[in-house]
Amino acid sequence: MTEHNRQPIITICSDSVGETAEAVVKATIRQFDLRNAKIKRYSHVLTEAEIRDIVGEVAQNGGMIAYTLVQPDLRELIREESLRLGVRSVDVMGPMIQAFIDSFDGSPTRKPGMLHQMDDDYFRRVEAIEFTVSCDDGRDPRALLNADIVLIGVSRTSKTPLSMFLAHKGYKVANLPLIPEVKPAAELFQIPPGKIAGLIMEPEKMLKIRVERLRALGLTAGAKYANMDRIIFELNYARELMEQLGCLTINVSDKAIEETAGIILEHM
Repeated sequence: MTEHNRQPIITICSDSVGETAEAVVKATIRQFDLRNAKIKRYSHVLTEAEIRDIVGEVAQNGGMIAYTLVQPDLRELIREESLRLGVRSVDVMGPMIQAFIDSFDGSPTRKPGMLHQMDDDYFRRVEAIEFTVSCDDGRDPRALLNADIVLIGVSRTSKTPLSMFLAHKGYKVANLPLIPEVKPAAELFQIPPGKIAGLIMEPEKMLKIRVERLRALGLTAGAKYANMDRIIFELNYARELMEQLGCLTINVSDKAIEETAGIILEHM
């Protein structure tokens, strides 16, 4: 296997869970379309022996390291070991910590896992997630009035994954499927338009997604659900309703969940 075709391996090394470094790595992977990239995560790394083992493993198997270590001695050790063994390593958090020290004359706590500290924000996110799960796919129309964000759209416009992404950011989200033959919940028309986001998609893209969905369920691709005329009919109905509501409308055809969420939050 040539160097160009070898599977990229990115090792995450963290003295906490490692989600921060992994999020940065995944965002970078998407920039290079490295769909075959493999991520290995080592969490709660607190000793020098663990650092040496991890760097040694990467030196032997190839790849690179992304690390979030708040203790200066561990950061220095992984940097030295990486240089010694010829391993490419990236300090994800260190430069930011140093920038804060230089800019604000502060002193960091040096305590791992502060991102996941059980503070008010943590409990707010838990509450938001519980609310969002209970309101998925129009389960509780009455709760629409209590939502921070309401997502509407026809089937397969990524309402549920987008709802959960926003919920993890602390927003109570309700999503409502739009079906031409089913009258929308009355509560939908009582919500300020600024809280509603309508999701649409190009018909060709939706057809492909729905066909794949039917195949995954072991159903025939010729069903009404995956018929182009039906899809166009549903999308036209959705657009008309969104115009009636005066809400934000987003074409999610080529957008990542994070991008769509960013548009919604900026609009709010």
